[in-house]
Amino acid sequence: MSFDLASRLAERRAADLFRLRPLLQTPQGPLVQVDGQKLLAFCSNDYLGLASHPEVIRALRTGAERWGVGGGASHLVIGHGAPHHELEQALAEFTGRPRALLFSTGYMANLAAVTALVGQGDTVLEDRLNHASLLDAGLLSGARFSRYLHNDAVSLANRLRKASGNCLVVTDGVFSMDGDLAELPGLCSEARLKDAWVMVDDAHGFGTLGATGGGVVEHFGLGPDDVPVLVGTLGKAFGTAGAFVAGSEELIETLIQFARPYIYTTSQSPALACATLKSLQLLRDESWRREHLQRLIRRFREGAAGIGLSLMDSPTPIQPILVGDSARALKLSALLRARGLLVGAIRPPTVPAGSARLRVTLSAAHSEEQLEQLLEALAECWPQVQGDV
Repeated sequence: MSFDLASRLAERRAADLFRLRPLLQTPQGPLVQVDGQKLLAFCSNDYLGLASHPEVIRALRTGAERWGVGGGASHLVIGHGAPHHELEQALAEFTGRPRALLFSTGYMANLAAVTALVGQGDTVLEDRLNHASLLDAGLLSGARFSRYLHNDAVSLANRLRKASGNCLVVTDGVFSMDGDLAELPGLCSEARLKDAWVMVDDAHGFGTLGATGGGVVEHFGLGPDDVPVLVGTLGKAFGTAGAFVAGSEELIETLIQFARPYIYTTSQSPALACATLKSLQLLRDESWRREHLQRLIRRFREGAAGIGLSLMDSPTPIQPILVGDSARALKLSALLRARGLLVGAIRPPTVPAGSARLRVTLSAAHSEEQLEQLLEALAECWPQVQGDV
């Protein structure tokens, strides 16, 4: 008896769902070389253009010279370096919370927070469109797990009435495939009525939303009492890598004591923490990056409407073009690539069946001229896939 892996792969190819890894041969930026081809890319989450910023690179190099490259051990053994500690303090201040805790990835941060806070006898309620890491965390927690309708406070309220034990309501801040915002005021209000905690993964909101780039919680004027558990990633607007959870003294100590993804892993590179400290400074000091990004978003939506593209309700740098059929989405992506533009086709199971799309992502590193180049190419290519079935 053996695993029939070949048949599984063949089925995925036949359904136009087979995934390929593009080989990036240049640093992150609008102009890249992928698989030997020079392209203008609109598919990176480097929203503020910090991933290749000279000052961030210099901070990484200087940090490595002083602190070395590897973390060496877990934070609880001897891997918690001074740069990690300084970054946690800076992130706590940035989010307006007593403490923050670093993780190597956003996936780990979400697994850690959910599984440390709830277990058997408790309840986890999640938005149906949450990121896979949040859904996996809910399933692995051992708590009663239920998904409410997307951004629907009434659906959440119905599930809250059936909740038992400690109850954790979990949502993305910005939904990564649609680009829309969680309706946090309504969700938090319902959770408060049932004495439930709210956890927000604001991976795509930090740096891009809010008056100071503080994310979706700042955008809605909410605070720690509304959202006790706040998760952010550092590989998107911050331009580096890793993640953090921010919250109360008791929350962070609970994660340190009980979160297995934190306890049983080597810390991230201390040099990377040095780089992130610099990117956080740039994020806070250079508000022009957010302002330029907002201009690009407005112009893209205006231009796309003129072409007749089917966009989703997104005020963020994530601007999906809804195509529907996976084969058509792949064709549109290929047509754009032939014109020198890289925009990825997103297909099931990442998104629901029948909702394949091109996920355009904008960056403060894009120029207005580059955006116009994308719009011109879309105007040429979109009619060519309209009649396809």
